[in-house]
Amino acid sequence: MMSGEEEAPTPQQEPEQVKKTDEPPPAAAAEEEEEEKLAKLASGSGSPAAAEEEKPITYRALVLTGYGGCDKIKLQVKSMKKASLKAGEVLVRVKACGLNFAELLGKQGLYELLPAPPVTLGMEGSGVIEAVAEDVTDRKVGDRVMAMNRHGMWQELAVVPANRTFPIPDGMSFEEAAALPINYMTAYMMLFEMANLRPGKSVLIHMAAGGVGIAATQLCQTVKDVTIFGTASASKHETISQGGVTHPIDYRTKDYVTEIRKISPKGVDIVLDPLGGSDTQKGFGLLKPLGMLIVFGAANCVTGQKKNLLAMAKTWYNQLTLNTLKLMQTNKAISGFHLGYIRDEELFEETLVKLLELYQQGKIKPHIDSCYHFEEVADAMKRMHDRQNIGKVILLPEPKKSEEKPESNAEAAENLEKAETAVSEKKEDAAEEKELKEEN
Repeated sequence: MMSGEEEAPTPQQEPEQVKKTDEPPPAAAAEEEEEEKLAKLASGSGSPAAAEEEKPITYRALVLTGYGGCDKIKLQVKSMKKASLKAGEVLVRVKACGLNFAELLGKQGLYELLPAPPVTLGMEGSGVIEAVAEDVTDRKVGDRVMAMNRHGMWQELAVVPANRTFPIPDGMSFEEAAALPINYMTAYMMLFEMANLRPGKSVLIHMAAGGVGIAATQLCQTVKDVTIFGTASASKHETISQGGVTHPIDYRTKDYVTEIRKISPKGVDIVLDPLGGSDTQKGFGLLKPLGMLIVFGAANCVTGQKKNLLAMAKTWYNQLTLNTLKLMQTNKAISGFHLGYIRDEELFEETLVKLLELYQQGKIKPHIDSCYHFEEVADAMKRMHDRQNIGKVILLPEPKKSEEKPESNAEAAENLEKAETAVSEKKEDAAEEKELKEEN
């Protein structure tokens, strides 16, 4: 399963292959020639021979080189030909990328849809289209789009299917556009396509301060009189309460089942479960008659930076086991959801169009927790792993600007001496001026 590690810069290092910012800009004639080539490519014109002769372009990418901790994710420089687009594809200059829990699972070899390493991570992003395949007519060069793919979005240039790109509304930032697709589509399909959320219902949202949690909370508020129970650490309660959670519960210090029963003795109508294991059993027990439990993750499997076989075994052992007779006797429903296995492109498009309408109406708005440059991917993943984020963690392909070089001790002493001299001279000038006034 694991391939050998490749020599590459670590996430905290700038690749040596990246061009320095102090290199002289290309000549104007070269820029015009490049623009003409890009225009020909975008319009489908230009001979194949000319396209093959086009100089490859380089771009930075975050590559998973093997399963394990964050040290397995390397910042590498790759190259591609602009003319390598296949039918139905577009080339996107990525401006922002979304970080999802699936990447934490994939890093440990626990996400079945991710190809074996080496592979570029990332399932969602936003940017500007730089080229389109000859048969693509509904997208053009210069369009601002959000994009999705099974993997490969964590890079400066990404080739994606045109039907997995969607125009970014006016006023929406690239960061918001990268934060919306996966989290909000997951929450929307679970609440409305599966659970058929209606006025007056109650919902338990685990990890309510996460990307899906906040998306689900906002979507619940589009329906009248929905009661929301949300689990999160105590430090996040004020934020999620302001965001719409009716009853925040600290899962670290209290038993959420007991707390919910105190408020709603009959339980809840819908449980969204990204945890798995014993929490799935608790969720099923909390359901009211005709209620639905939706399992969409197994976060309980991830307890450290590397795969924990004991945690996996414990989660599997405590997993809910049911038969059809038990379902009939309890009048409850259990369902599973995995956005990666949705193959219906029409459903994808319809759902995202609805979400963009809700955004433009001001009813939903992605909450950005933090933004990290590619060089800081380890810090970004650690923040999500440690459950410190409130909302979406975003990765930025743009190289991090180097901080100003701190002055050396010698430079500091020299600057201090200059400052003291200036003060001394100013005092002397003031004294001379005073003496002159007294003489007059």
